[in-house]
Amino acid sequence: MQARDMMEEFPVTGLDADALEAVQVLAAQRLPGLVVVDEHGRPTAILGASQVVRFLVPRYVQDDPSLAAVVNESLADRVAEKLSGVPVRHLLDRERGDLAVAHADDTVLELSAAMARLRSPLVAVVEDDRVVGVVTASRLLQLVLPR
Repeated sequence: MQARDMMEEFPVTGLDADALEAVQVLAAQRLPGLVVVDEHGRPTAILGASQVVRFLVPRYVQDDPSLAAVVNESLADRVAEKLSGVPVRHLLDRERGDLAVAHADDTVLELSAAMARLRSPLVAVVEDDRVVGVVTASRLLQLVLPR
C-alpha cells in the first residue's frame, strides 16, 4: 500500500494565517495537527495540537507543573486573547528540524518511519512540492492492524 492509497483530504494553514482560526479548525474537527504551508503552497511544518497547548500554558507552569493547582488562571479565558492576531508561525517550534513529508508512492513502512523518527502525529503527502493529502497516525494504525 502506498501513501496515495492511505491519505485523506486535510485542511492546511499558512505561516501567516491567524492562529486562532487555525486552532478553531483543529478543535472543531478534532485533528491531531495541521500542515503549515508557505506562500507557494509547499509544506513547511506540522503544527501539532500539543504545540498549541504548549503555547497556551504559561512557561512557569510548564517548568513547575505543581503551580497549575494553585494559580487561579483559567486557560479557557485566555485562549482567544492569546491566539487572536498571532500568526501561525509563532506557534511553531523554533527548532523545527525535519518535516514529516512523504511522496505519494511511499510505502506504509516509509510513512511509519517518518512518523516515528519525527514523533509526528501526521505526515503530509506531496506531489510536485504541493500537499495532496495527509496520513495520520490513527489512519496508519487502522490500516495495519488486523481486522
